[in-house]
Amino acid sequence: MIKAENSAAAIARLARELRFRLEVNRLFGWQVPLRGIRLAAAASRPAAPAGKRIARRPAPAPPPPALPAPLPEGERARRLALLAALDREVRACRSCPLCQGRTQTVFGAGDPCARLMFIGEGPGFDEDRLGEPFVGKAGQLLDRMIQAMGLSRREVYIANVVKCRPPDNRVPFPVEMIACMPYLRRQIEIIRPLVLCALGSTAAKALLQTTESISRLRGRFFDYQGIPLLPTFHPSYLLRNEPDKRLAWEDLQKLMRLLGLPLAPGRR
Repeated sequence: MIKAENSAAAIARLARELRFRLEVNRLFGWQVPLRGIRLAAAASRPAAPAGKRIARRPAPAPPPPALPAPLPEGERARRLALLAALDREVRACRSCPLCQGRTQTVFGAGDPCARLMFIGEGPGFDEDRLGEPFVGKAGQLLDRMIQAMGLSRREVYIANVVKCRPPDNRVPFPVEMIACMPYLRRQIEIIRPLVLCALGSTAAKALLQTTESISRLRGRFFDYQGIPLLPTFHPSYLLRNEPDKRLAWEDLQKLMRLLGLPLAPGRR
């Protein structure tokens, strides 16, 4: 009888794992492999004895759902004008050596009244050529991530820590990030999002002033000048590490809960 109960529990865990993987594939358009080792481990894990629960470390309580407030008349136009003025400042910037190799600056794009703002590291080759953030392969993946949340690119705001492309797409040097951070801070002040999402290690470390790895930071809410900030993996990292797309989807669901966005049935 006990063996039958253990077998039933193992099958139920396998079914939950399979449903979750299929949901990620459906929402993101990803081909996430079903890891045999991980599933086998779930099947071989002993079930908890009847009447007992396996103790788990309690997770920090997420912030309450952020409800949108009505905008005063003319507020959207005011923010657009402020962002346009700041964009002109960025285009004229010569504060660090990155200006010498750029084709053009990459300021940001999206809704000036967005509730959700994504912040990446810096422009790449395609972004430098087109003047818009996240337009290459990583940008296409970010678009699918946003769509999986039930949003569109024009409903969020996307920016980077640095506004000029580093040579050979290297990580920006600290002096370059220090030179650009005032522009990013002013973007955040103008847009006033309800939540920030830092994409990748560089953005998370720059905003949080920490040396912790993205693996330790991701999935946790932090405070950035009174705004909840959630770090997650950068889309370019996810393109190279498909199994971690599952973790990224878990992070996006936390943002959805905070914003009061509907989750897929059974994943609440």
